[in-house]
Amino acid sequence: MFNKTLLASALLSALMATQASAATAKNVIFFLGDGMGPTTVTASRIYKVGEAGQLTMETLPRTARIKTFSNDAQTTDSAPSMSAYMTGVKMNNEVISMSSDTVAESVKKDANGNSGLSGCSTGNGEAATTLLELAKAAGKKVGAITTTELTHATPAATFAHICHRNAYYDIAAQAIPGGSGFNSALGDGVDVLMGGGANYWTPYDATSNPKGRADGRDLPAELVSQGWSSVTTQSELAALDPASQSRVIGLFSKTSHLAYDLDRQADASSTEPSLAEMTAKAIDLLATGEQGYFLMVEGGRIDHALHGTNAKRALQDTVAFDEAIQTALDKVDRENTLIVVTADHDHTMTINGYSALGNPILDLVKEGSDLTVKRDLDGNAITTLAFGNGPNRKEVREDLTSEQVMADDYLQESGVKLSSETHGGGDVMLFADGAGAETFKGTLDNTQVFGKIKSAMGL
Repeated sequence: MFNKTLLASALLSALMATQASAATAKNVIFFLGDGMGPTTVTASRIYKVGEAGQLTMETLPRTARIKTFSNDAQTTDSAPSMSAYMTGVKMNNEVISMSSDTVAESVKKDANGNSGLSGCSTGNGEAATTLLELAKAAGKKVGAITTTELTHATPAATFAHICHRNAYYDIAAQAIPGGSGFNSALGDGVDVLMGGGANYWTPYDATSNPKGRADGRDLPAELVSQGWSSVTTQSELAALDPASQSRVIGLFSKTSHLAYDLDRQADASSTEPSLAEMTAKAIDLLATGEQGYFLMVEGGRIDHALHGTNAKRALQDTVAFDEAIQTALDKVDRENTLIVVTADHDHTMTINGYSALGNPILDLVKEGSDLTVKRDLDGNAITTLAFGNGPNRKEVREDLTSEQVMADDYLQESGVKLSSETHGGGDVMLFADGAGAETFKGTLDNTQVFGKIKSAMGL
């Protein structure tokens, strides 16, 4: 018999569940492991905690599979994939947070011969609103932190709009309130910015800053004049007191990206903070806002190590990224904070052979209880990790030893010889927990993640 009472109760429960999942996240932390495809996650787990263990990200209860293709390619680059997460719009490779019809026009050189100025033609597309901008308009504090240059594709996609990701000088200018090129959608500016590549933010000097800005602007100084703190070392970052100073720009590398985590830890003279330290301080700074916050955290150098087929540094940077996730989880209240962890694209790294349980993931393939070294048809040992393409393709393979392949600088072999290993077009994982996390499930397009986060924040 049809039971109207039960039906009404079910409909009411469904409605309440829908309402509960909407506008429940006062705060959002979006973690992006650049290039962190499923194989990288698996290999990093084995590297850190063994086959049966779990990385912190893998303990998050909500999971989804994410499609990453861009508007014009099966395999995306970081710019349109991160932009899809931030704007809900599919765009062409190389494009940063613009409409789908935007064409990626080549960047230009400045007066000093440095490449990095916009070559975008007038009328070439329109800006696509980002989650960071929406959060700012809603009165929330906002931040973007990364182990790459702060003007790199992933952080840039949160606060800038431009037709080519390599227009670094113009991307930096978009973050400076009141200055030429400022992105007015940022309101009174991005509260917390941390990363590398200080040269794109500071004046050119032929001796001390040959890749600096040809326009002579000192962007950190401009921010300081408007109430930001400018820090350049781990100790300066640690000394910041959120009670008296909640806005900061941290540029921890004069040129290029921050060091790989493996090298940062080995360098006793390093003044760079870890990603976990940046994350902890960013949360403390942003949490001073009454309306909540939106924070993007990128483990960016995972991607760079994979491009070079240097698996060890890629895995160590993934572990450092995972430690930043744990740091955040220890600091926030998941009743009002949504944590989302994902990647922008895959790579071509694979796990080969039938290595015995417990065999180090960076080692040779060793099979069976006696750990017999697996050999190719020419009698040479093979590694567990290898790449589909990349710079390290041997014309004639040579035998390998465990000592060789587990060294910090060892480059895994690649099947097809290219100057740099490419991204992979496979789906990536998403892990989530906290307020509104229950909506992340199934197979999703990367553009759909934008809508789910936006809904969770009630924007």
